[in-house]
Parts: sequence; structure tokens; C-alpha cells
Amino acid sequence: MDEKMILELQQELKKLKRAQVRIKRKFTFLLSVIAMLVLITATLAWFTLSNFASVNEINLKISTAPELYLDIENRGTDVAQWKKVLTNDMINQYLSSVNAPKLDEQRLDPVTTSNGISFQSQSGSTRNANETSSFLEFKVWFIATSDMYVHLSGQTVQVEGNNATTACTTTETGGKADIVNAVRVSYEESGSAAIWEPHKGGAVNGQTTFDVNQSFGSESRLFHLNKLEPKQITIRIWAEGNDPECDNDVQDSNVTFQMLFGGADENGGTFD
Repeated sequence: MDEKMILELQQELKKLKRAQVRIKRKFTFLLSVIAMLVLITATLAWFTLSNFASVNEINLKISTAPELYLDIENRGTDVAQWKKVLTNDMINQYLSSVNAPKLDEQRLDPVTTSNGISFQSQSGSTRNANETSSFLEFKVWFIATSDMYVHLSGQTVQVEGNNATTACTTTETGGKADIVNAVRVSYEESGSAAIWEPHKGGAVNGQTTFDVNQSFGSESRLFHLNKLEPKQITIRIWAEGNDPECDNDVQDSNVTFQMLFGGADENGGTFD
């Protein structure tokens, strides 16, 4: 091979190397753009919503199935003093006792949590319960006439002459109706909480959630009651900012929660 051919080959190799460098640079830039788009997509769920939007008109109806009773106050061991249905007025009574806004004054701005107990804003700062725009928190006492595990029930039963079940609904249409997929409810007992995710989707922020059904499996178990021993449970309701459907479409939506609590033994057998 003569010297001229060697020089030509060297020049071609240099051109090839330069082309490889350009390709690598373009590929690296493309990866950077993709990474930025992924990040934007992940945060857009609540990025602008957290600045000005809210969920309003929170309506609650909380009922209990046989053997189980509840109240805002501890009524002792005489179950005749307890209630089967908790109304908005009763919850407002509790909120008033802790100097918190009433239900119709509260707004659910996006927050996030991994455990259903401590909450943060999108920036990571701590959010407190029952602020004008934050998450809702109230406490309920439960008592049972038998030892039982308390579950959230998807069944429909008669409670004080009315149908009672567990549901999260809205009168909104279009994109606003997605609010029912973006909210969560937690039930805390002694530093541990179960999280109900209506219309459950993919997990976010490390949460372990459940949705209701007709059977009482361990996944829907909230807490345990000993016979005639009252227990206080903290209930929290929030709009989960990391949920993909917690976006600008759901701002100023209304949402209604119905909760039916039922009792079961350790094997999921219910009480008649």
C-alpha cells in the first residue's frame, strides 16, 4: 500500500471519528430533551393547579353496618348513646371545636403524602390540616358490640331506612369529572394509616392504597376494635397532587364521599 493510500485512509478515519462525535452529541442532547419532557410530564399533574385551583363542595355521609357504632365524641360503653350515621353537621361540630373552617369553607388544594399522615406541598414544605386551602382532617370515635376488624365496605345496605354504601362521586362532567380519580382518604390509628383510593390506578409517591369491593379482604382492613372499647380514628381527605389526573381540568370541582364501615372477623366473615 503506497503512501497516498495510507494518507487517504487516515483522512477517512478522521472524518468517521468526527461524525461519531457529532452523533454522540446529538444523541446526548436528545436524551436531555427527553429527560426534561419526562420531568415536565411528571410534575404537570399539579404544577399549575397548586397555584390557584381547588376542589370545593365537599359532601360527606358516613354510616355503619350492624354491630358497629360511631360518634364525634366518646359516648362510653352504652351503645344506645352512639350513632349509626355521621352527618356533615356533626363533622362541622368537631371542626368548630378545633377552630377549623367548616366543610363548605374548606378547599382541597393539591398536596402529597407517602403514608396518609404527614403532607407536603409540591415544593416539599409541610402542609397543615384544615387550612382554608389544604387537606381536611377530623376525628371519629368507633365502638362495636363484638370484637371485629373494621373495613370500608362496597356493599349497599340499609342504615336507618336509607341505602348506605362507599362511593366517591361528582356531578361534574368532562375533564372536571376526573376529580373522583385524584382524591384519597386515609384512616389513621396510632401512627399507621390505611389509604382508600377511589377508582384505584397506579401507585404514586410510594403509597399503598386499596379500593372497596363486596368482600372484606385484608387489603381493605382499617383497624381492630375490641368489644365495647371505644377507639378514636383520624380521617383525612386530600387531592393527591402526584396523581396524573390531578391537573388543571379538575379545578373548582365538587366531590361527594359516602363511607360505609362494616365489621368482619379475622377471616373476613361478616356480622349479621
